[in-house]
Amino acid sequence: MVRRAVVGIDRPAIPESPAQRDIELLSALPKLAAKILLTVVIGGFLGATLVRVAPGFGMDEEELDARLSDRSVQALRDAHASDGNLFAFYFRYLNRMMHGDLGNSRTLQRPVSQLVAERLPETLKSVGLGLLLGWTLGFSLAVAVVMSRAWYLDLLGSLLVGVLLCLPAAVLALLFVLALAPARLLLGLVVFPKIFRYSRNLLGRSAALPHVLTARAKGLGNMRLLLWHIMPTATPQLIALLGVTVSVAFTAAIPMEALCDIPGIGQLAWKAALGRDVALLVNLTMIVTLVTLVANSAADTIGKPFRTVEA
Repeated sequence: MVRRAVVGIDRPAIPESPAQRDIELLSALPKLAAKILLTVVIGGFLGATLVRVAPGFGMDEEELDARLSDRSVQALRDAHASDGNLFAFYFRYLNRMMHGDLGNSRTLQRPVSQLVAERLPETLKSVGLGLLLGWTLGFSLAVAVVMSRAWYLDLLGSLLVGVLLCLPAAVLALLFVLALAPARLLLGLVVFPKIFRYSRNLLGRSAALPHVLTARAKGLGNMRLLLWHIMPTATPQLIALLGVTVSVAFTAAIPMEALCDIPGIGQLAWKAALGRDVALLVNLTMIVTLVTLVANSAADTIGKPFRTVEA
């Protein structure tokens, strides 16, 4: 008898236990934290580089004062000479940062750590309210469109989204100022189009799956159909969308706070850009980069168990 080796037979994959997934997640956290830290440092350096190569760097508005003597003008230039060498400036900045010193703002004459501690809660409040409003409106409208399958509701939502996408955040902020509307609601209108479009597409794709169509044909109610058949399939992508909208809202807060006179990080970044305040701009660039990376990484980490279960 000749024994033949059977080749090409796929063995069934052994599903991972929750304990194994937790161990893999904990082991991946240090590597993820190192990537985030490295990206934040590179982002801060690139932000400082853009300020350094921008036209007019090294000039101060005080030099335009005709009452100043040549010696006073030279003293002003010597005071900013330390920022001329970008690598030396960034090396000193990283050295101070490791000792808990974020430097001093040249334009506001205050420690950067105090400015960030005062203004960051205002920005977080605006971002939180904007995300709450945007997700409430966008996701609710997407659910209504998918579950009702009404073409006129889909058309109305698409027209509203198209109008909002054509208006930049700065233009919306100006309209809010002219209308004396609550400025913090602006971020909700900024993230609403993205939430509605992607949520509608994700829910619509999940609603078209064979098992969902079978459940609908058997007379299952819309609420139960949504919670038990559509949402489990769309949840990982919705969690990823949440991470993206956090970074979108945080970025849109800069023109909103600058134009609506809200004392947050965005207004601080605008003043730092006008004054070419390198120390302040580097810190704000690193904060925006850190928030973006943490939000996206957290959404990816939270959504990974759902993708594993789905697979």
